[in-house]
Parts: sequence; structure tokens; C-alpha cells
Amino acid sequence: MRRDHSPTVRLRRLASELQRARQQAGIGLMEAARQVGWSAPKLSKFENAERRINPSDLDKLLSLYNIEDAEIREELHQLAHDAKERGWWSKAPYKGVFTDSLPDFEAEASVIRTYECQVIPGLLQLPEYTESVFRGGQVHDEAEVQRHVEGRVQRQTILNRFDPPRYWAIIDEAALRRPTRNPQTMRDQLKHLVHLASRHNITINVLPFSASHHAALNGSFVLLDFPHPLDPSLAYSETYAASMFLEQPDEIEQFEVAFGLVQNAALGADESVALFDQLAAELEDRDA
Repeated sequence: MRRDHSPTVRLRRLASELQRARQQAGIGLMEAARQVGWSAPKLSKFENAERRINPSDLDKLLSLYNIEDAEIREELHQLAHDAKERGWWSKAPYKGVFTDSLPDFEAEASVIRTYECQVIPGLLQLPEYTESVFRGGQVHDEAEVQRHVEGRVQRQTILNRFDPPRYWAIIDEAALRRPTRNPQTMRDQLKHLVHLASRHNITINVLPFSASHHAALNGSFVLLDFPHPLDPSLAYSETYAASMFLEQPDEIEQFEVAFGLVQNAALGADESVALFDQLAAELEDRDA
């Protein structure tokens, strides 16, 4: 099965390679642009991953930078080609379901860490739980609800591939105790977490109420790391108005510190699984 790649990650990597090649050639940005007959802003957009590059323009730059090795040129052309492809998340029937590029980056991440304070993280949700979340969010049209559910299920396939990312979720106890409209849905979801926690690539911890005030009171976030050294880590967070991807080292460090502090305050893996079992049993007793 062909593994999905991230066009955006490939574009960022190509941009880094082009900037590095220019600097190694000892040519300034404005001089390089002049020599190939472009404006400086055009070249700057290529180097900042703000614009995709066609094969002929790429060849101009590689020749200017004296990159003659056929293998290296082929690798860079492959990056440019991959950057132009569209992932499944941007095609029918999922077009319009995702309002940001999170599935794009998830496709190539090697490590995904998340803290979630309100709901079970999307990559760990059962379809019935996802449906409950979207119906609670006032998405009432049946077809639209199902598109969102199917899109989320499709996102989860990255955890099942041959070389899955290392996924680490810290879930606030509030998300576990927030009831769904159908109690059976929450019981099944809790049991599903028990099953997922046994997998080699998944770690799930619970941040208990007893942790009191903690380092992630500003809300949920995701950290994504990538296997290639030229692909910098990303932090992701969202609000009602917008979602944000942050990549500056000082920004990433703040999220890294927050995740580490929340991790220290969270229950261990075995204790977390025991809590899932306890809460599921409480729901069964309540409905008995």
C-alpha cells in the first residue's frame, strides 16, 4: 500500500534545500534572483515555502548553484513533484471537511504528542463518539455529519500503517467524564482507549482532577516531529476563530515544556487504563 506523504512537508524541505544550496554557493538572494531573471520576492517565496516551483525554474536554480550531481537533482525534482500532489484530505469526498492542514502534517509525522482537555483526541475516537461530538457542535445535516465522521476515521489510518508514528496523548479527566448523549457510546469509547493503550506505538495518560491548576490551562495542543532533519517540528492549536501552526524554536520550546510538565502531573499508563475501566464500569452500573 502506498504511504501518504505530506505535500506541505515536502515543500518546506525543498525550500530549506534551495536556501542552503544558495548559501553554500555564496550567492545572495537578490544576486541569485537577478542571475536567473526573477524578482527577489519570487525567489524568496520559493525559499520560504510560499510557492511551488516548476521543473524548469528548479533547473535554473540548480545550475546557478552548481548542483550537477544527477542523483541530488533527481531527489530535489521529486520533492518538487511531491509538493504539488494533493492528499486525500483535499479531495472528494473530504474536500471542505478539514479547515486546516493538520492531516497533511500528520501523514508524515514520526512522533505526535497531544494534550486534549475537552474531548477524546480525534485520532483515538470511535466513529460513534465522533458523531456525538459533531452533533453537539451543531452540525445537524446528516450527510455533513457523516462526511466529518468518515474524514476522522480516515485520519486514524496513520496509526495502523506498517510504520506508524509514535503517538502520545494526555487526556484531561474532564474529557473522560463528559457524557455523550448515548451512554453506551462513552462506555465503548473508554473500552476502546483500553485497547489502544496496549499498542506498541500508542501511549495514553490521564491528567487527573487532583493535578489542580497545571501547565496547559491555555487549552489543547498538538506537537508534531518529523523524521527528516530538514523538517522542523510544529505545534498546533485551534480556537473558534482560527487554527495555528507554530514552528519557531522558541514557540516549540514553550509547548515542549508545557507537555513535559503536564506529563509529570499525569497518571502513569497503567493507572490511566485502570481509570478507563473504572469509568466504564461506573457507566454500566448507572444504567443497570
